[in-house]
Amino acid sequence: MQLHDIAHGRTGDKGDTSNISVIAYKPEHWARLERDLTAEKVAAHFGPAFAGEITRYVLPQLQALNFVLKGALKGGVTRSLVLDAHGKCLASVLLEMDL
Repeated sequence: MQLHDIAHGRTGDKGDTSNISVIAYKPEHWARLERDLTAEKVAAHFGPAFAGEITRYVLPQLQALNFVLKGALKGGVTRSLVLDAHGKCLASVLLEMDL
């Protein structure tokens, strides 16, 4: 099972920091999402390209997790030469994670 089978995501950015929200489709998926989707697993999924700090925030009232990835955008929109300087595709990349 991949994460996108039980959740959807949104991505935002501010400077060199990206945040990814992962939201359960159904209330019955929330417990698994909260248990299995850790900051460590997110870091392992993205690999060494995202060597910065990853912080997880739990939002049970929304059945969502928010991950803040510092240093993920290689300098940010105005300084980066990467193709997706806003990091808008990062939620899609995370949702491909196997649970």
